[in-house]
Amino acid sequence: MKTVPTIAAARAELKARRTGTIGLVPTMGALHAGHLALFQAAREECDTVVASLFLNPAQFNNAADLAAYPRDEARDAALAEEAGVDILFAPAATELYPTGFATWIEPAGVAEGLEGAYRPGHFRGVATVCVKLFSIIQPDIAYFGRKDAQQVAVIKQVVRDLNLPLEICVVPTVRDSDGLALSSRNVRLSPEDRATALAIPQALATHDPDAARRVLTAAGIEPEYVAIADLDGPTLAVAATVGSTRLIDNVLL
Repeated sequence: MKTVPTIAAARAELKARRTGTIGLVPTMGALHAGHLALFQAAREECDTVVASLFLNPAQFNNAADLAAYPRDEARDAALAEEAGVDILFAPAATELYPTGFATWIEPAGVAEGLEGAYRPGHFRGVATVCVKLFSIIQPDIAYFGRKDAQQVAVIKQVVRDLNLPLEICVVPTVRDSDGLALSSRNVRLSPEDRATALAIPQALATHDPDAARRVLTAAGIEPEYVAIADLDGPTLAVAATVGSTRLIDNVLL
């Protein structure tokens, strides 16, 4: 695996690989089995697999959340290499957002409501960094997890609306044996909080917003939202804070 920290180095490394299929897996690090499923899907379909490792400050509307986000680049690099990633693009924030950066992608439509309402500016940051990654890497296919269903829908909308020449591949949510959706934030849950958080997949299993809210309330969780939205099909989505950790999850109906 070749690790490249700059845009110029990434483009140079990819120049000789353009004859084959290039797959991109964007990540913010803190890799887990959900990311490994994305790497595996890309490895099975593409000649070259590129993973980005970039904790995108532009998609955080809460400075404390950004500061608390887990970081271990050496571990992430080792996991990516073991999973068969060919190129790890690991830029500094100043590489993607240099001094004077002032151009943003402002998605509407599916970006409104749910996360868009509770995290102002979040999807602006997501859309902008993804368009930048698509421009730098120029992948044939980019891989995203279904766990972030609204994010996936936003990215698909951006690709469609801007006529970007790539395919978006969505990989099913990966869950622990207890049903909790894998998330980089799960490491911040105490044992007690994790036990409480299991009410989230149990609530989603009802496939009904009112029943789901009752399950969460009974567990002592006051959700930010429990709602059905069209996210590549009717989807029951939940966001809730357990302890000090904000979690999201969803199920396709």
